Amino acid sequence: MKTVSAVELDGIDRKMLRLLQAEGRMTNADLARQVALSESACLRRLKALEAAQVIGRYAAVINERAVGLPISVFVTVTLASQAEAALTAFEQAVAAVPEVMECYLMTGGSDYLLRLVVRDVDDLERLHAKALTRLPGVNRVSSSVAMRTVVKRAALPV
Repeated sequence: MKTVSAVELDGIDRKMLRLLQAEGRMTNADLARQVALSESACLRRLKALEAAQVIGRYAAVINERAVGLPISVFVTVTLASQAEAALTAFEQAVAAVPEVMECYLMTGGSDYLLRLVVRDVDDLERLHAKALTRLPGVNRVSSSVAMRTVVKRAALPV
């Protein structure tokens, strides 16, 4: 993932971001009205936020349960080596596993933390045997199944 520097945001930028996080399909006219700008000024600011990569992309938030992927599994992965080549090989391979929703390089007792979505325990077993343990350099995999989601946010506190 490309490193992005923090951007200086004013109150209008922050309000625009909060509104767009709540309703990504909002029209420029609606956004401009809610932040008290002309449509052209609002669009200029929006394009500047996109260019600065403050807004990385637009997406729909899909209900995981509604599409048959109700179980979140958190997986820690320890590699046999922490050499740069080993990390790169693992990261490229794990990015190709569609059930991996998030992957973080970690400090502490394991090298990576993954969040997976699966249909059921059989799906998790298949994924563990056919994908996770076959990723390059994997030495150990440990899984924890989430029983219930307590807090899950898509919007950042800007």
